[in-house]
Amino acid sequence: MRRRHFIATLAGTAAAGALARPAAPARADSAGFTFDTVKDQAVQLAKQPYDGSSPPLPDSLKSLDYQHFRMIDYRTDQALWRDGGLFQIQMFHRGFQYDRKVTIHTIESGEVREVEYSPSMFDFGPNKFQTNFDQSMGFAGFRLHFPLNRPDYFDEFAVFQGASYFRLIGRGEQYGLSGRGLAIDTASPQGEEFPAFTKFWLERPSPEATTLVIYALLDSKSTTGAYRFEISPDTETRLHVEAVLYPRLDIKKLGMAPLTSMYLHGKIANRPFSDLRPEVHDSDGLALHTGTGEWVWRPLMNPKALRVSAFSDQAPKGFGLMQRETDFHQYEDVIEHYQRRPSLWIEPEGDWGKGWVELVEIPSDEEINDNMAAYWVPETPVKAGVPVAFAYRATTLPGATPMPPIGRTVGTRTGPVVPVDAAKDDHKAPLRFWLDFTGADIPSLSDRLPVEAIVTVSTGKVDDVVCQKLEETVWRAAFTFTPDGRKDAEMRAFLKLRDKSLTETWTFRWTAE
Repeated sequence: MRRRHFIATLAGTAAAGALARPAAPARADSAGFTFDTVKDQAVQLAKQPYDGSSPPLPDSLKSLDYQHFRMIDYRTDQALWRDGGLFQIQMFHRGFQYDRKVTIHTIESGEVREVEYSPSMFDFGPNKFQTNFDQSMGFAGFRLHFPLNRPDYFDEFAVFQGASYFRLIGRGEQYGLSGRGLAIDTASPQGEEFPAFTKFWLERPSPEATTLVIYALLDSKSTTGAYRFEISPDTETRLHVEAVLYPRLDIKKLGMAPLTSMYLHGKIANRPFSDLRPEVHDSDGLALHTGTGEWVWRPLMNPKALRVSAFSDQAPKGFGLMQRETDFHQYEDVIEHYQRRPSLWIEPEGDWGKGWVELVEIPSDEEINDNMAAYWVPETPVKAGVPVAFAYRATTLPGATPMPPIGRTVGTRTGPVVPVDAAKDDHKAPLRFWLDFTGADIPSLSDRLPVEAIVTVSTGKVDDVVCQKLEETVWRAAFTFTPDGRKDAEMRAFLKLRDKSLTETWTFRWTAE
């Protein structure tokens, strides 16, 4: 999975050329467009053989590297709906790895019109190639703008570009992790399939409206799909998603509400290369709110080998990839500002039944790679010809959001009790774990209270469990874990006071890497 860092998200700043005119949709279609219209298209498309082709790209665009591709910028005076209202739309040019044509329509005053491509919409910067492309070129995607941080500037807050990827940010944030419309066979032996949004319809809201509705048609070898997005930019930007899939084929592993992120290194001592920055990641953990009401936290790892973890559940209440660390000094990166990356929290609507949240951790030695993924996998098999409908809410959360409503993990650290080279068998060498908790009642607890750390492991042995208050807001649990040879171990820990649980459940998988 390539990092969405390659999405060109810089706001256009170039002046318009002398012949440039504001972008105007063309080719009006019939009125009465609804979500059912998209569903009908998806049904008809599913009856046809899959065709993922697009008009071919000229070599000048196909051969662009990332730096030259990002020099192609949409002209701000060409923005859709620039003549009024709180939302504006800017397009992405095709090129680099974004070779697939995406058709974009607007819905205004009961009319549906396709937005026609013109090279005059773009500033190609210092790129030295012919730009007399015709209307068949089309677009690679689009970005949404809204006066999010100040009333006189239209900030970019959402991007739809590349396969079924999208990105969201809230007030004062920078892009980090991505969402996707759908994941199919991720981390499977047969290889992952990447469905793509091929058509979009943007419904123009009233001038003072703060919510925008977008429809999308999805297509892939295995399925088609109809999507409805309702997006509201704010401090916590909210996206409501409705989807109906029309499978062409049986699907072995369907990933619903998939999230994709990057974790290079962090507090856990697994940094195999030199990097002056203490931490480098868009997300530092997977949070779960299970159907039984339990809150669970799994810190992310950059493993030496592919790791796939399944968290079985029924009727899940929520899950998300989170960025809890918000202290600049934990990153020391004046360019990327990882402390400003949002979390993205998924809340299923309705009963999603039995299944599991799957976490995929992929080895990586570069921060340009998306190497983390999380999504819901339904237990019920997906059969060809049987529609699958689901809905959920996705919300961007600042790292300082007090979630969950009980104590939360803010640090996981580990290290050998003795130097590894001093141990006769490093797969049996004991490890020390330190877990830091804060939030809810934790800061108010006196260090004289009998707070306990409850630690369990599936294999191996736990010794020397200690629980103490570090400072005004943090309690620390520490323990020594001795592996049982090369057997994997699933760990769980939480703090309690007498018969009351104080924190979420911290979980961790130890492997003999």
